[in-house]
Amino acid sequence: MTRRMIGMRRPLALLAVLSATAAGACGDLTVPDYNNPAVDEFVNNPTPGAVRAAATGLQIGARLGLTDRTGYVAMLGVVGRESYIIDSSDPRYVSELLQGPLSNSGAFGAGMWTPRYANIRGANLLLAALENAEGFTPAEMEAIRGWAKTFQALDFLLVINTRDVNGAPIAVEGDVNAPAPFVGKAAVFQHIVALLEQGRTHLQAGGASFPFSIGRGLSGFDTPQTFLQLNRALRARVAVYMGDYAGAVTLFPQTFLNTAGELDAGAYHTYASSEGQGNDLANEFNYARPALVTDAETQAGSTALDRRVLQKIGPHPSPRSQQGVSSDKAFLMYPDASADLPLIDNEELILLRAEARWFTGNKAGAMADLNLIRAEAGGLAPIAGVPATDAAFVDLLLKERKYSLMFEGHRWIDARRFGRLDTLGRDVSTHVIVPRWAIPESECLARGLPSPCDLGA
Repeated sequence: MTRRMIGMRRPLALLAVLSATAAGACGDLTVPDYNNPAVDEFVNNPTPGAVRAAATGLQIGARLGLTDRTGYVAMLGVVGRESYIIDSSDPRYVSELLQGPLSNSGAFGAGMWTPRYANIRGANLLLAALENAEGFTPAEMEAIRGWAKTFQALDFLLVINTRDVNGAPIAVEGDVNAPAPFVGKAAVFQHIVALLEQGRTHLQAGGASFPFSIGRGLSGFDTPQTFLQLNRALRARVAVYMGDYAGAVTLFPQTFLNTAGELDAGAYHTYASSEGQGNDLANEFNYARPALVTDAETQAGSTALDRRVLQKIGPHPSPRSQQGVSSDKAFLMYPDASADLPLIDNEELILLRAEARWFTGNKAGAMADLNLIRAEAGGLAPIAGVPATDAAFVDLLLKERKYSLMFEGHRWIDARRFGRLDTLGRDVSTHVIVPRWAIPESECLARGLPSPCDLGA
């Protein structure tokens, strides 16, 4: 069994994260109360302990809002036609996400925003505090800066993944009473690139170790130089998302990509109810869309389904139907509240490289990568020959990504970036395909703008 199986204007909300520390024999992260020290005190007179706690807190903040009932993976799973949330007490999981329209207020249409900007602001406060911090060597301070900017880049990426051409604010390090303006998708991606490149430079000067505790999800990336491989892996993902395939090809050797290694080797978000943050993807209302099973191939020389399907989908103990959708399938990857969620792993990197290789002319290399995933992850026969067109290759690529990265928050993004949202399917003719989330109404009103205030509308 693989490892896969097992707000911007409210700085005080960050204090719990700023006071986070690592504890426990397994390196799990907990968030004790440090009596809520003032933000100004932290920035202007930071103690070494407060700086260390704030740095550790960024790893905690990065996982928040990802596995909640209305979190990133659950919401993108529904609109990406991977999952259903069938809960008779709250029909909005179908009526808004599948039937539409999404409201730009409330937990559905306005979600997946505050946790990201909370963590971004936490990193900004940490970076500001470093200017006044004592008790750290120059190398240690560089290591902290590289760590903070890498997490900021990840959070901005999750924001723009959901908002797409609606854009997002990026200049959020200033006065919280003067909300930053929205900028377009391209500007957000350039900001993400800049943060990752700055993080790379800091990490290269970061010495041999981080001066703070790191949770077990980043085991193997717990020094500045090994964390640099994670920074480069995220940079490669961003390059692929931007269509910078030539740039991506140069990045993969700097990552932890390893075709001879375990496919699930990588970085993970970890959860535990005892730490106040469990993985809620294990809840009884999450259902796998049956088409994931019926569309699957069979293993080479066998009638057994794709190994990824057998490992990730099983019978649900309580089949349900609601408003025209039904399922008797459950996801197995998140069996309980302590299940890990991949941040990025070797399997995703190989698939990203397959895409980059194809679109830079290395078609044999691209097919070698796809066939490796098919064989090692799915137990499937190799694809014979080379697709005749780019579109035919994308068909194959998206199918492998669909099963390798199932219910991790990728399929909807993949369909949109290839202009294939309409291929996701509709279970009822009146269902809609959500192209992107709106800017939250509260953010529009805080800037004196009408609501909605989406740039891409």
